[in-house]
Amino acid sequence: MQIYTIASGSGGNCTLLCDGKASFLIDAGISARRISHALSSLGKSPNELSGILITHEHGDHVCGLKTLTKQFEVSIFAPRTVANHLRWSIAGVDNFITELSAGKEFYIDGVSVLPFLTPHDTPESVGYRISGSRVFGFCTDCGHVTTEMREGMSGAHAVMIEANYDLEMLKNGSYPQFLKRRVLSDRGHLSNESCGEFALSLYDSGAEKIILAHLSRENNTPDLALKTVSSAFTREGINSADGPQIFVAPEKDIFPISLEEVPLC
Repeated sequence: MQIYTIASGSGGNCTLLCDGKASFLIDAGISARRISHALSSLGKSPNELSGILITHEHGDHVCGLKTLTKQFEVSIFAPRTVANHLRWSIAGVDNFITELSAGKEFYIDGVSVLPFLTPHDTPESVGYRISGSRVFGFCTDCGHVTTEMREGMSGAHAVMIEANYDLEMLKNGSYPQFLKRRVLSDRGHLSNESCGEFALSLYDSGAEKIILAHLSRENNTPDLALKTVSSAFTREGINSADGPQIFVAPEKDIFPISLEEVPLC
């Protein structure tokens, strides 16, 4: 299993996962041109994708879909309310959409996909548990950690989780009060501190690689997110040599993560 973060953050989100015959995107929140160029640099084309998994309908997760569906015949998988929003906002997209339901497993080219609900300020938002040669858990845009999230991500070999903001930077930053309240709400985004606690529990359940994602450009920095999450492990006596590998997904650059298949005994 190979994971490539193509874009991650307030300006757009897109991740590529490849495993065997399956290759699909999670979200398409950057331009179709950028997605096509990124795939080309990795030796792939949008025409070769098994599909695009959508988490929710905010623009930084779907803005590339309109042009992608005009130029390429690529399947889109989305929860019902998200699918309805896409049908309303993108002409002709209904020809490409497959609706999915949280808690109901389905398969894409031999890879299992299990969507699970996440708490965000949309009618319906999901994360994904993807099981093939290895298990990958993906979960961003969540105001707090829920039982569904813990169950969906537990036991994954690699996880991509949100470390959106540093609390002090947000409180003292330039955001208007209504936006600060939105980010801080239970249906907003996850702080570095909450991400660290979540990361520690996922490590306890088997996570070997942890990717910090969806960092705010205004209210966080990669160094601060990494330091805060790493300190959660240090407090528990887990040093960098013994604990998981922790990475920060770049805002714009492609970042590869390889998960080797474990031989069966």
